[in-house]
Amino acid sequence: MIVTNKAPELSGVAVLGNGQIEEKFDLYKNIGPKGAVVFFYPKDFTFVCPSEIIAFDHRYQEFKERGIEVIGVSCDNEYCHFAWRETDVKQGGIGRVQFPIVADLKKEWARGFDVLFDEAVALRGSFLLDSDGTVRHAVINDLPLGRNIDEMVRMVDTMLFTNEHGEVCPAGWNKGDKGMKPSTEGVANYLGENGSKL
Repeated sequence: MIVTNKAPELSGVAVLGNGQIEEKFDLYKNIGPKGAVVFFYPKDFTFVCPSEIIAFDHRYQEFKERGIEVIGVSCDNEYCHFAWRETDVKQGGIGRVQFPIVADLKKEWARGFDVLFDEAVALRGSFLLDSDGTVRHAVINDLPLGRNIDEMVRMVDTMLFTNEHGEVCPAGWNKGDKGMKPSTEGVANYLGENGSKL
């Protein structure tokens, strides 16, 4: 189980958001001031993957405004990542996405986050790391099941809210909603006011 534990200390080659290739991209050095989202996908030049990567890119500024860095990872090499970034979306590419994509050829990242499938590719794992590298949220999808990036934005908001206020976030909580005090009385009060909306 990785949630509540520190993410593994990993480094590798990555294609950065500016297109440069960094030979020693260190996970912990690239966590944002409030945390990071590390997401895995199976392969470049495939089908579901570009829709997810482009969706992350479309919301990249939302993550950055929250102090969260986004890091993509697959088991393809850096030249494949670079070529995919340089391929137009209409031609099956992802375009020049703004966040780094790690080339996990040795599959160390996929093993470290326990998403390596059949010793070949990474499952669709998404991990929310706090600023100290603690994994606060994780979801892993099977290969054909694309993820919802808006839900990851919501989970970032829940983490930031609980970190700031010390309250907990009930079912369906969204940014701007009231939190819940972690006590019997707090739960009773919240459910009394909001139970019918759940």
